[in-house]
Amino acid sequence: MTTETTTEKPGISAAIIVSDGKVLMVRRRVSEGELMWQFPAGQIENGEGAQDAAVRETSEETGLTVKAVRLLGERVHPKTGRLMSYTACEVVAGEARVADAEELDAITWAAHSEIPGLVPYGLYGPVQEYLDEVLPH
Repeated sequence: MTTETTTEKPGISAAIIVSDGKVLMVRRRVSEGELMWQFPAGQIENGEGAQDAAVRETSEETGLTVKAVRLLGERVHPKTGRLMSYTACEVVAGEARVADAEELDAITWAAHSEIPGLVPYGLYGPVQEYLDEVLPH
């Protein structure tokens, strides 16, 4: 029998949202270490799947309604030590904006060529591969 420890932090779910040949990136007001620009993301709540969390967090942070397309992968983040899930999403409705001003100070739709400047340490492999597939470059 296994018992779950309460000290483990919940996983984080990130939404990889591509629209009009660009990917949505957000800048947190409080950076997590070196993380400045990242994807809309947040903690997975009890009883919630990673894809549901990605959709909910996107709505809360950016006001966009998205739908999950597929889970791209999961890993323990090398900089934060948190379990990360990455979900490809597509826009259903709305305009991206800073909807949660306490969390975010800016958003941008980044072209493929702009990603290395925003995330100098590189993206998680499966996310980069997905973006290489779907973004013009």
